[in-house]
Amino acid sequence: MGAVRRRQNQGVARHCRHSQALRDEERRPPQSDLKDAIGWTALGIAIVIGSVTMDRLERQNINPYTAPGLLPGLLGLVMILLGVVLFIRSIERGAFKSAALPSTALEREERKRVGIATLLCLGYSVVLVGHGIPFWLASTIYVTASILIFRRMSGYEAERKFSARSLVSALVIGAAASVITFIVFEKLFLVRLP
Repeated sequence: MGAVRRRQNQGVARHCRHSQALRDEERRPPQSDLKDAIGWTALGIAIVIGSVTMDRLERQNINPYTAPGLLPGLLGLVMILLGVVLFIRSIERGAFKSAALPSTALEREERKRVGIATLLCLGYSVVLVGHGIPFWLASTIYVTASILIFRRMSGYEAERKFSARSLVSALVIGAAASVITFIVFEKLFLVRLP
């Protein structure tokens, strides 16, 4: 009976935290959306420029629909479009009319998570991939580390604790994700991975 009541209390606490996060999101200042819009649009533009300048492999009679850079270019265009929509929404909400509010705890937590995700991605792309480590191993390390780090940052006490089970779970997910990615790119898209 006590265990059931504890689980119910944990569920109520989780619901309260989720409701608070939604209320914080509704109070999010439009200046924050404006900054995000500018960042996403700039990133989308950089991706489109990078995809356009990639070698199209015409000399090798590559089908234009399978050329490198096509999918990243499309994703970059979508990022630009969504960045512009977010920019317009932030202006409609008064991004230029009202003074910026001090950042909330939720915004600081978001910035911290984005910073950590960025560092993990840079570590993966600059340090692990292309420096002698097989792609599948580098990807397994990256995905496993990401899962463990973000699980540690989780708001749920049960997920914060490292255990053999959580380590094995993260490792299995990391290995599965890297093997599936390797197979899809090598066999389906015929892209040689490092």
